[in-house]
Amino acid sequence: MSQPSAPTPGSSTSRPAAPGDAAGNPWAGGGTLFAGFLLLVDGVLGVIKGIAGIATNDVYTVVNEYVFKFNVTAWGWIHLILGVLLIFVGWGILKGASWARVVGIVLVSLNLIANFMWLPYTPIWAVVTIAIDVFIIWALCTDRSKPVL
Repeated sequence: MSQPSAPTPGSSTSRPAAPGDAAGNPWAGGGTLFAGFLLLVDGVLGVIKGIAGIATNDVYTVVNEYVFKFNVTAWGWIHLILGVLLIFVGWGILKGASWARVVGIVLVSLNLIANFMWLPYTPIWAVVTIAIDVFIIWALCTDRSKPVL
């Protein structure tokens, strides 16, 4: 007859946390705090991009024959408005507002798309912003320590 084996001393009998558990992932929880700060930084960078585009048309490269070609002033207004909204949402995430995660994912996704379309004007700045946006989206989507809505 076989007897059930007892756990060895020092081993844990608890199961690992499931993705939907309330405990959440500590990496994602810390990432969410960092994402809130990155949203503030990303918003400030967007405001700076926007002001530079609105103030003068010769700050950025003028691109000919580009599918997503807009006037540089129009791009400036797009980045300025997105930047202000990102700052507002970043502040909401740092305050722990439940609406801020969902709104943050939507706005950061729009910012990512806008910066992808902005690539020919300032490639390095756009790629850095896209990388920041991808991290923010990951952090806001994976943290399950608080309910989304």
